[in-house]
Amino acid sequence: MDALDSMKISASGLAANRKRIETISSNLANSQTTRTIEGGPYRRKITVFAAEPMRGAYAEVVEGTYQENAQGVYAKETISDNAPPILKYQPDHVDADERGYVAYPNINVMVEMADLMNAQRNYEANANAMNVSKSMAMKALELGRN
Repeated sequence: MDALDSMKISASGLAANRKRIETISSNLANSQTTRTIEGGPYRRKITVFAAEPMRGAYAEVVEGTYQENAQGVYAKETISDNAPPILKYQPDHVDADERGYVAYPNINVMVEMADLMNAQRNYEANANAMNVSKSMAMKALELGRN
């Protein structure tokens, strides 16, 4: 595996974590949304990651030098959480049912913020790994010149 492969793997981590951050941001923005186009309150979204074998160059595959165990990551899908909504008694609310309860999304802002910080750390780690790979490639080029 060369520096370019390392950068491809890091780039896949950057893209996947960007998608996760977007999903968490959507959850935070809609934590009080009681009405959606589908009907009912907003449903918390979860990004599901999956491993993806990195594809080598054709010559590497033919020569058998490609490392098949190198894996990147991608955001496979975004699913809706099936947790029931939180009911709050607010009889004057426009979305209150006949008993006076309003269904709010089952979103814990503290959990979302912790997930957001985790996704940010993962994003930063992949950015740092990419910078290290780039630095190593530049050092190899310098050695080749001398």
